[in-house]
Amino acid sequence: MAQGEDGELDGLVRRRIRALRVAQGWSLEELATRARLSPSTLSRIENGQRRLALDQLVTLARALDTSLDQLVETDTDDVITSPAIDAAHGLMRWPVRAEPGMTVVRQRLTEPPPANLARMRAHPGREWLVVLSGTAVLLLGNRRLRVETNQAAEFPTMLPHAIGSEGGPCEILGIFDRDARRGHQRAGGQRDTSRS
Repeated sequence: MAQGEDGELDGLVRRRIRALRVAQGWSLEELATRARLSPSTLSRIENGQRRLALDQLVTLARALDTSLDQLVETDTDDVITSPAIDAAHGLMRWPVRAEPGMTVVRQRLTEPPPANLARMRAHPGREWLVVLSGTAVLLLGNRRLRVETNQAAEFPTMLPHAIGSEGGPCEILGIFDRDARRGHQRAGGQRDTSRS
């Protein structure tokens, strides 16, 4: 790879290879064996003493359980995202750019879950939520679960479910896959956790 922007990419790829190897807890020898390279070749690749060859990058990406695209990715322009705010419903919503269709939602709950179980919703998808403060009550099928501050719940949304607060307001952060998000949009145009 050449100098300038290519030189920056070259250095980034080399640091990324080393960081991924270290994150896996692998020595140079372990990754070299997995990538069918000699440990000295891998060391020179990581240290910038050997030219990066496309065939070696493909082999290293496979050995590191990633793709060539991810190994050489440089698109970091849109790192920070501001939420879309729905003040009327106490919602903040962020899209997850790397996973189109996924959404992160923050909501303040002030009401208990519905007493009328017919108000529970079911739809395709999965949800994950963490209680940031307070205590939430998750109705899930025939179960009534208390979710305390810093506890998380993950469940398939085909189970009838609803969520509310217990003993005062609580704040939750939820992550919805595309199907779960669509299910909530069809249920009322936004995430309404009291009638989820």
